[in-house]
Amino acid sequence: RCSVDNRVTRVAWLNRSSILYAGNDKWCLDPRVVLLANTKTQYSIQIQDVDVYDEGPYTCSVQTDNHPKTSRVHLIVQVSPKIIEISPDISINEGGNVSLTCLATGRPDPTITWRHISPKAVGFISEDEYLEITGITREQSGEYECSASNDVSAPVVQRVKVTVNYPPYISDAKSTGVPVGQKGILLCEASAVPSADFQWYKDDKRLAEGQKGLKVENKPFFSRLTFFNVSEQDYGNYTCVASNQLGNTNASMILYGE
Repeated sequence: RCSVDNRVTRVAWLNRSSILYAGNDKWCLDPRVVLLANTKTQYSIQIQDVDVYDEGPYTCSVQTDNHPKTSRVHLIVQVSPKIIEISPDISINEGGNVSLTCLATGRPDPTITWRHISPKAVGFISEDEYLEITGITREQSGEYECSASNDVSAPVVQRVKVTVNYPPYISDAKSTGVPVGQKGILLCEASAVPSADFQWYKDDKRLAEGQKGLKVENKPFFSRLTFFNVSEQDYGNYTCVASNQLGNTNASMILYGE
């Protein structure tokens, strides 16, 4: 807007050195620039659908009987943040190094932060476009969220999934006492990424699925060995072997009579 009074004889709006309007006459070809008011008190233009290229100085030039006068206004264009590039999901072996990147645009330049989506995580782990993790541990697996904010609108967020592979670790393998003729269960729990494959041995002999009187159930995090009708011959030492492509581990347990 440009306020004028009745001493003004000529008016014009300029963008830098280009004339946009002189009086009621439009000098620019841009259809987004329109004349809003040319009255005895106000001379105003409107820029529709503002673009970043519209940023800069605009000058209202008026001619009075005595001399020309100008009034300048600077248009600052703000742009909501937008994430234009982010690292893809990644799978890495424990102990390896991870580099994540998150690039964003916006005006003013957005602030970029990274955080680990985890119950144990506190606050940001990086206030930068780049997140470096050296010697990654299994506890550092999960989703990492990049946030870009510049106060023009709500922050934009995107996530990257980091999978940390590690060899099996048997967390539970207990010996069990069962009377003859009863049902008995030996349980072997193991955590591993990728999930462990399980095998059972009695002494040095591998137990096969479908062996008479036995059932082996393998799940991603445990294996269950069930004896439907325990006999004296079933008592003894059993070994559970958990393995994936990164390694294997085993645990021994005893099935005994009460």
